[in-house]
Amino acid sequence: MTQNSRKRFGLLGRNISYSFSKGHFTTKFEKEKYQGYTYENFDIQEISGFPEIIKNTADLSGLNVTIPYKEEVIPFLDKLSKKATKIGAVNTIKITKKGKLKGYNTDYFGFLKSLEPLLQPHHKKALILGTGGASKGVAFALKELGIEYLFVSRKASEKAIDYSQINADTFSEYQIIINSTPIGTSPNIEACPDIPYELFTDKHIAYDLIYNPAETQFLKNAKAKGAQIKNGLDMLIFQAEKAWEIWNK
Repeated sequence: MTQNSRKRFGLLGRNISYSFSKGHFTTKFEKEKYQGYTYENFDIQEISGFPEIIKNTADLSGLNVTIPYKEEVIPFLDKLSKKATKIGAVNTIKITKKGKLKGYNTDYFGFLKSLEPLLQPHHKKALILGTGGASKGVAFALKELGIEYLFVSRKASEKAIDYSQINADTFSEYQIIINSTPIGTSPNIEACPDIPYELFTDKHIAYDLIYNPAETQFLKNAKAKGAQIKNGLDMLIFQAEKAWEIWNK
């Protein structure tokens, strides 16, 4: 179906030239003949630049949001979906015909859809490495799947343990390990979260939200010990299609 009206979409983030979203949607618009539809990167160093984008970009219909603005963008929005409110992070914004901004979270949906096929009955608990905006969608999805989770942060708190507290007992209890930090993203592909990789087994799932490189050092280390591994590409595809649905409803 050919669409001829002009509509603009984009990705809000910092240092996002590597972005998946621009390529995904540009290809989609060409393939599905959405003439006049474009997708661009809005790369800003501070969230304070966000109102300028809204003010100066004509025909803007929707945005994806990536690190580090999934939480920081919330005060600039007029409304949040129920799930985005519960999660406390936004990765999709719909701009209404009246110019109102409504925030959604499709990360949780993408993560849930991509993790679900890997789950076996013994996968009852998960460790989430990182406590940023991306980790919140992950936690919400795990809750929906009935999987208990524990956050790991650089500093221990009421809500998280720190990396030094992870030991053999932790690995025995938590058999899904999820990297929701940016550690290991291209170009720093030799970096990985500081955890005892020798404790992975073939009972574990190692899931990395990063998709570039396709196999991060975190995933390589886990795979070497027999763990089932998964990167973030399918999650991104699922969440992008959900965002597209939201922009068009």
